[in-house]
Amino acid sequence: MKKYKVSDISGVLSNSCLVKGNSENAYFTNAKPILECNNESIAWIAKGRNDAEKLLKETSAPIIVCDSEVLTKDYESSKCFIIVENPRLSFLRVISLLEQKPQPGIHPTAFIHPEARLGSDIYIGPFVYVGNSSIDDNTIIHGHVYIYDNVKIGKNVIVHAGTVIGSDGFGYSRNEKNEFEKFPHVGGVEIHNYVEIGANSCIDRGTLGNTIIKEGAKIDNLVHIAHNVQVGRHSAVIANAMIGGSTKIGNNSWISPSAILRDTISVGNDTTIGMGALVTKDVPDHETWAGSPAKPLKEFLELQKKLRNL
Repeated sequence: MKKYKVSDISGVLSNSCLVKGNSENAYFTNAKPILECNNESIAWIAKGRNDAEKLLKETSAPIIVCDSEVLTKDYESSKCFIIVENPRLSFLRVISLLEQKPQPGIHPTAFIHPEARLGSDIYIGPFVYVGNSSIDDNTIIHGHVYIYDNVKIGKNVIVHAGTVIGSDGFGYSRNEKNEFEKFPHVGGVEIHNYVEIGANSCIDRGTLGNTIIKEGAKIDNLVHIAHNVQVGRHSAVIANAMIGGSTKIGNNSWISPSAILRDTISVGNDTTIGMGALVTKDVPDHETWAGSPAKPLKEFLELQKKLRNL
């Protein structure tokens, strides 16, 4: 098992850290919750924890990522402290050294359309189906993913197991006999660079245009993205959320677990949609909405207060 030293940590953090304590022979081979660590672990302590002193006494980890408030002279001789401004962010960057990504290649059980366009250094896992679509460089497609025709997947994308991209959305009109006739879906899907899509999610193709997931967006497990939806740059849609057709989500927004956004609405930039919210109206930039039906957070809290006082 590879041993990572303090010099490796400094390299990952671009030397934006201060090293204190016993760093000469410190190394780590694993990362665990702080009270489950062994003498080869790296751990972290969040800012402002009241039990930081207790954690330091009880952990076996030789290397601790923390901010300057945690550091006490009593421990400098026995442990190595990596002092940073943002312990959580720095810790996740450091433990990326431990991450084992699949090696590029195409599993023999995968099916690739003869006209599919594949970039370099991609991984396509077992029982994946790739239709007449394109996948760009350094992208990882885990097992049992189904990618229909007319899907464009960018660079450094990760798609987790069981996800379906490019299936038809739910679009019908009733005819003269009051029977359903299906609206043909002739659009596609665009997944831009650095997107990550969780397991068992579904992203529908567009009806006429494309469904678009923009750069850096993160889609959690068990999410449904309907036809013609746009998810903005670096926005996140969390587990069990349902995004209705033709809805547009701006940049840097957060859609919480089990939220429902009805069709054709607009959710602005830097917005937060609360857990389980039912959003039926446009949400302006920089606002937080909650409730069912969803409303601005201030209105929601006032209503909750009135209900408690009944």
